Amino acid sequence: MTQIEFKNVSKEYEAAKKVLADVTFGIDDGEFVFLVGPSGAGKSTLVKLLIREDFPTAGEILFYGDDIFSIQKEQISNLRRRIGVVFQDFKLLDSKTVFENVAVALNVVNSPKEVVENVVPNVLSMVGLLDKMLLFPYQLSGGEKQRVSIARALAHEPDVLVADEPTGMIDPQASEEVMEILEKVNSLGTTVIMATHEQQIVDKLKKRVIRLESGQVVSDKKGGKYRG
Repeated sequence: MTQIEFKNVSKEYEAAKKVLADVTFGIDDGEFVFLVGPSGAGKSTLVKLLIREDFPTAGEILFYGDDIFSIQKEQISNLRRRIGVVFQDFKLLDSKTVFENVAVALNVVNSPKEVVENVVPNVLSMVGLLDKMLLFPYQLSGGEKQRVSIARALAHEPDVLVADEPTGMIDPQASEEVMEILEKVNSLGTTVIMATHEQQIVDKLKKRVIRLESGQVVSDKKGGKYRG
């Protein structure tokens, strides 16, 4: 089933300067897709549009057939629960423990205490950090911080996990651990969309690769490589 559709999507921040130009592609339920391309190619803009942090200049983005830019304001939080996001810079709260950082995702929608106490250990176990749930971010390595942010994104059991350069600030060993978790999440049925510069990761995993250059899709291959 087609889960996400970009239809003739363009984005201009300045007149006559297109960050995205007539981008069209679809992603099915349960796919693992890499978005690759040089800096400035439009990868992060695609991510921002998908989570409705920004609006396109033209075109539409459908999520299970619904145009995400036509939904009511009160439905946006529901959309964002169904599309979990992991960022390059972790975005953890330094004053909160690992447990509390993950719980934030549930507390903002007033989840009952028993739900929080059940879900948080489960997702921390999935990313291999159950034994660190009472530590603070300063006590963690970069790779562990990224795994906490993945756990937080998984707290709502999203249909899609979007990872924007998730290995950009961590070492190769930690990157491997993060990729193993993303593959595990995908194997359980969650769609994974990962924007990355990391050629070695893309070439090793042999997933679908959508390559952007100057805001346009220049190749889209299953079992593809970074360079197409």
